[in-house]
Amino acid sequence: MRILILGSTGYLGGHVAGRLRALPGVRLLRGGRAPGDDQRIDLATCTLDGLAERLVKAAPDAVVNCAGAVGGGTPHLAEVNARGPAVLCAALAAALPTARLVHLGSAAEYGPAGVDERTPEDAPARPVTPYGATKLAGTLAVLESPLDALVLRVTSPVGPGAPPAGLPGRLTAELSRAVARTPHGTVKVGDLSAHRDFVDVRDVARAVALALALPGRLPRLLNVGSGRAAPVRDLAHGLVRAAGFTGELLETPGPADRGTVVPWQCADITAAEWELGWRPRFSLREAVTSLWASDGAPAARVGSR
Repeated sequence: MRILILGSTGYLGGHVAGRLRALPGVRLLRGGRAPGDDQRIDLATCTLDGLAERLVKAAPDAVVNCAGAVGGGTPHLAEVNARGPAVLCAALAAALPTARLVHLGSAAEYGPAGVDERTPEDAPARPVTPYGATKLAGTLAVLESPLDALVLRVTSPVGPGAPPAGLPGRLTAELSRAVARTPHGTVKVGDLSAHRDFVDVRDVARAVALALALPGRLPRLLNVGSGRAAPVRDLAHGLVRAAGFTGELLETPGPADRGTVVPWQCADITAAEWELGWRPRFSLREAVTSLWASDGAPAARVGSR
């Protein structure tokens, strides 16, 4: 099976690529802008005809789109998260209409939810950030295409390689620097009062692999999360414990803190369990421990020499 993965150098894409590369009988092709990619593909700028030509040349049986942007301004978010999937769907329909497409969406597409509620796939999408709105536009392009396509709407991923744009990666880096200086200092964070549905990146990668392997048409949209809401403080204090940091974690919420905009996130993952035979295997504690062991501990050791 030939699988083309887009965005393999990103956070989720790297984990998905690692999972797929280890599967027997899989030939993994990488599409992107990085040196060594098998196909030069930039969804933000490519033309429909040019992308179709590259897809014909690669001739994949399936395509996984992990390409996405979380920052860089609204125009950049729109180019990558909205235009990219739309052009990809149109090019696939023209060049490889029988290939399966698995696209990674985001729970940010849903927007606010009621406390203690689990959000199902048919809940209204009411994003409140440019990121969520542009990701929703990309998801709609996939859902409205004629392709054998599936969107996996991922909640808040945690694990090795977490980018500094999000709390897990940023706090890991700050704790690593703090421990290298002194374990009794102060680390400032924003508002930790929100609840998030944290899911281990390894579980996300496994969901993608299952979505590619199962025969027949699958539902167009499935939530991928832990199915439970945890206080963001649980993640923060889990990293503190993993780091051996004995100083103070000082909350300094700002007026535009995102946690106050969407205070509760929890996905209903019943459909993914039923359709994919998938359930998350890793707890938040295991995800945090893995994140620190991979990204925090090495930097702390180097800094303490």
